Amino acid sequence: MFSASKLSDDQKSALHAWAAEGASIADLQKRLKDQFGIAITYMDARFMVLDLGIELQDAPKESAAVIPEVVPAKPVPTGVVEVTMDSLALPGALISGKVSFSDGETAIWMLDQYGRPGLDPDTVGYRPSPEDIADFQKQLSELVRAKGI
Repeated sequence: MFSASKLSDDQKSALHAWAAEGASIADLQKRLKDQFGIAITYMDARFMVLDLGIELQDAPKESAAVIPEVVPAKPVPTGVVEVTMDSLALPGALISGKVSFSDGETAIWMLDQYGRPGLDPDTVGYRPSPEDIADFQKQLSELVRAKGI
């Protein structure tokens, strides 16, 4: 185990200067070996920093680049309701799938083991038009019958 008391005053002042320049513990360990021929473990270097009261500088934080706010793309109206079924149902669902409404909004749908429907729109608070709901129900019924469920 290395002791900081084995260092000369010049070596101690060099360590303080290097730390003031922003050197890390690993940098101090490497510089001790390169400039003074003193090879110590990283753990010994950590203890040495504590023993000598060396204050390490935090790494300069890079200025946060201004990230442009991403505005979600508006749904593209298709004019028709399209219903698809997942090959693997969502957990807790007997069957599930996706629906795209005539105004371009999309949602995940499911039927649980009791036949209760669930609809989770991608846009919070979205409510499809009554015409789209009727078309969705019709297509879903046809899809379920075609699959034999």
